[in-house]
Amino acid sequence: MATARTHDGSIIDVTVLGSPGDPAVLLPVGTRLLEGPAADEIRAWGGEPNTGHALATALAAAGLRVIAADYEAHLTEHPKPRTLTPAALAADLLAIADAGGAGRFAYYGYSWLALAGLQLAVRTDRLTALAMGGYPPLGGPYEGMLAVTRVAHRMALDPPAPVGEPTPGDWDSVPFTRTPDQTLQYVTMYGSLQDFDERAALAGLTVPRLAFAGEKDIIAYGSQWDDLVVDIAGPLAEHRAELVALGWTVETVPGADHMTAMRSDRVLPILLPWLEAHA
Repeated sequence: MATARTHDGSIIDVTVLGSPGDPAVLLPVGTRLLEGPAADEIRAWGGEPNTGHALATALAAAGLRVIAADYEAHLTEHPKPRTLTPAALAADLLAIADAGGAGRFAYYGYSWLALAGLQLAVRTDRLTALAMGGYPPLGGPYEGMLAVTRVAHRMALDPPAPVGEPTPGDWDSVPFTRTPDQTLQYVTMYGSLQDFDERAALAGLTVPRLAFAGEKDIIAYGSQWDDLVVDIAGPLAEHRAELVALGWTVETVPGADHMTAMRSDRVLPILLPWLEAHA
């Protein structure tokens, strides 16, 4: 297995699937199979415990060279509370691509990792294609997510007691176990993006671009989270025509929320043919 050194000097494992001559695609996700209680908990929330493995193997089987690294898990193990800026994000993703031997590559990320891909795209000419799931390229919830991450950091400093039994979809019922450093790194990231000029950034992108989200992708947090609401589906629908005019392919996953729209059986029918056509 290859490894990459991230901007703070910590090491992340990199998995490569496919042949050296195949078009490369970077997936910032883990490919290790989860089983038992950890997998059951993800299923209870409507997620798919082995999304990364399913995506990587399907794309590799289709003739793409997949370079995968579990960047989110890396940040959990090696938090970067003061340095997780957009530039550092891009540098880490390029280091992962380098470790996988990819000079040029396509990128697919979901949720905040889609945002990371956009930050990468505006900082390098090495991308061949950009696919963003679960985060709108225009009207992104930068302010809302800064508020969410600030609450998360506050809770990490003084964890509240769960309200009732753990219930999928009820954020107040879930025990909060994140550390102050793990939460502060996302405050740093979203704080650095408050002045991000989306339209100026998108105007400079010429590679093929895809954006999709679940039709019902609106995340409602509970009272312990200050009743915050983060809308993903609304901005994507609102700016659809403008994005298409800029050259984006825009898709909606019918009936899906934030968790279910990231499942491999929802993503692959959109992502795979698009990558085959554009990567």
